[in-house]
Amino acid sequence: MSDQRQREPEGIDPEYDHVRESGVDEERLESLLSEYTLRRDDHENAPAFVIRPDDVQAVLTLLRDEAGFDHLSCLTPQEYEDRYESILHLTKYENRTHEVTLVVQLPRDDPVCQTAEPVFRTADWHEREAYDLVGIEYEGHPNPRRILLPETWQGHPLSLEYDQEKPQLVSYTEHANPVQPDHHDDESDTMFLNIGPHHPATHGVLHLETVLDGETVVDVNPDVGYLHRCEEQMCQNGTYRHQIIPYADRWDYTANLPNEWAVARAIEDIADIEVPEYAQILRTMSVEFGRMLGHFLAVSTFALDVYGDFTAIFQYGMRDREVVQDILEDLTGQRMMFYYFRLGGVAWDLPEPREEWIEKCRDFLDELPAKVDEYHALLTGNEIFQRRTLGTGVLEPEVAKSYGCTGPVARGSGIDYDLRRDDPYGYYEHLDWDVVTEDGCDNHARVLVRMQEVEESAKIIEQCLELIEDWPEDERTVQSNVPRTLKPDAGTETYRAVEIAKGELGVYIRADGSNSPARFKIRSPCFHNLSALPEMSEGEYVADLIATLGSLDIVLGSVDR
Repeated sequence: MSDQRQREPEGIDPEYDHVRESGVDEERLESLLSEYTLRRDDHENAPAFVIRPDDVQAVLTLLRDEAGFDHLSCLTPQEYEDRYESILHLTKYENRTHEVTLVVQLPRDDPVCQTAEPVFRTADWHEREAYDLVGIEYEGHPNPRRILLPETWQGHPLSLEYDQEKPQLVSYTEHANPVQPDHHDDESDTMFLNIGPHHPATHGVLHLETVLDGETVVDVNPDVGYLHRCEEQMCQNGTYRHQIIPYADRWDYTANLPNEWAVARAIEDIADIEVPEYAQILRTMSVEFGRMLGHFLAVSTFALDVYGDFTAIFQYGMRDREVVQDILEDLTGQRMMFYYFRLGGVAWDLPEPREEWIEKCRDFLDELPAKVDEYHALLTGNEIFQRRTLGTGVLEPEVAKSYGCTGPVARGSGIDYDLRRDDPYGYYEHLDWDVVTEDGCDNHARVLVRMQEVEESAKIIEQCLELIEDWPEDERTVQSNVPRTLKPDAGTETYRAVEIAKGELGVYIRADGSNSPARFKIRSPCFHNLSALPEMSEGEYVADLIATLGSLDIVLGSVDR
């Protein structure tokens, strides 16, 4: 059965001001890390400690086992004129407001850091990306190869000395036939199978290097990077005020309004920008419609993956998604790349006549319970669907945590973690809604979570509509007074995250005193969730691999960025 509840905030001793401000007891952290701390650093969102590169595993193990920091949320590599840095952002699944940052400073002539992979499996892909794009090497890493770019790529695109104008020649084996005949090794009974990158069941340009024993998956290696678009670098070239938020719509383009909030939250943090209360309600309502867009698509395409049902479930999902897109098009003026958020608020108020738009929303919400019942009748109650999903793609909670899984993937494994409640932003803490979890840990549980989250989004939207209807006319402020040019103080750093349809979307920003970020790092939930696919698929049938991949609801624009 589903577990729907609101977690009560932990009590905080009013004696300690630093506990109230940062959410974590800094004195205890300082004592715990005293043996390893070289000095303190300043970060807006969390206490930061500079440690030696050869102490990474010891410090992470200490923080995980003694202080409960079991979520390596993000790893940010960056280069300065005189050094490199590998920054680890840690928090807790049980208490998201407890955050700590570890800063590992490395010399320019030998940027080598101890790997974090033995402590947190999610560091595997993070560190490969850090090497690929910035050039930091991680000693002891089990697979120290590029992850987004070809192995023969020259240089590291986010390093300071990289020549953006220099053409790249990606070499391949001379005269090799890319389409080779089948060949058999007498010493092995396994078969190597390429799934993708051009295959409808991979949900984008994803290549799965799969080893089979009969029809059983022995090993699978997700090969990403086919859609790499240098989003981080483009954001670093844009200005804070107008040119960064529109890029966010391109990451998870299936449910993209919540993406805009991740960028806005990080910039508003470093620039100390307040958002009017009315604008917070508009933000909260609009992103819940955006969450519905993602979940309708996830459920309908998953039906295609597991039993090829196009005429019923897929078209039902498109039917309901179209209604939501009509609503958001009226609100934002755009049908897909909405760009409704502005720093300090949103672009504008509800369309006029306001009552007509609200009635359109309510008509949709009134019909939604019957539509959800249809999904259950056609999908979760279908025997074929049950046989394909129950007990397949199992992801145990501790494994999910080690890989940094979030969103419905984590909540389908019973992990009670949702940033809307656990790190409150917008208007969520003032509304009545529940975080949905399922304990099945399988493909079926992840679908149930998404379907129930649609109903929770409807509850949130209904409450926002009631507030908007009764809001005083002279207090409908949609944007605060934001300077035309923003230049946060040099050296200001922050990592902020929001809950999108796929999970935790985070943004790290370092300011250098100009009107553009010196470093902009995107923490994608799809990147983390996909990295756990081998754990979920090994020992299962190849058909279950397809179902498991679909249950992750990945978007390659978000994986590759």
